[in-house]
Amino acid sequence: GILPIWKRVNTVWQAVGALLPIAVALAVSSVPIMVMIMILLSPRRNVSALPFLLGWVIGIALVVFLSALGANALPEAPRRVQDTLAAVLEIVIGAVLICGAVISFLWRSRSQTAGVPNWLRSVDSFGPLSSFAVAVVLNFRPKGLVLGVAAGLVLRGASLRPWETAVGIAIYTVLAASTVVVPIIATLLAPHRVEPRLVAAQAWLTKNGGIVAALILFMIGVVILGDGLAGL
Repeated sequence: GILPIWKRVNTVWQAVGALLPIAVALAVSSVPIMVMIMILLSPRRNVSALPFLLGWVIGIALVVFLSALGANALPEAPRRVQDTLAAVLEIVIGAVLICGAVISFLWRSRSQTAGVPNWLRSVDSFGPLSSFAVAVVLNFRPKGLVLGVAAGLVLRGASLRPWETAVGIAIYTVLAASTVVVPIIATLLAPHRVEPRLVAAQAWLTKNGGIVAALILFMIGVVILGDGLAGL
């Protein structure tokens, strides 16, 4: 009947709602956005931009898929024990995100140098394979892994069916990748209109991107920490 279907749809949307802040935290990550901008402003953007986009999307989906798979592989236990374990893991993840955000904020605010790491300066020479590989690897940074594990725990805690988990992963991936996907597509479609905005965004991100990302990561960490404490 309609009622069981509505209950399953509601369950999926509740999981998506819990995934939303985690996806936002990944979407505003300054490093992949900066890499994307540098690729789009490089002479090789027509051969490197789409591989970077593909690698970023695949990497996001792969991390959260592996995290959900690992979470579902945990031994079965009484529901109360599972809930307590999930709450403890959320507390740990929230605390890690908060500490990482504070450290990043303090380092960025005290640094007097430009916010572009040395390795980023070679991005404009990346070919298709290098761009794809870098995009995938960026998802396996500590921040990406922690957020992926958090997303995997959300999917496991929602007790979703396989196809529902796939829907959750797809929605999470779209949201998390949007800040990379949209500018790349827009630039390839209308480069002359988008380029000035990319230059302005690059200058702003170099100066402020890391600090803003740290502040958002801090808020997301507080949300996850609070959810974990509420679940005890």
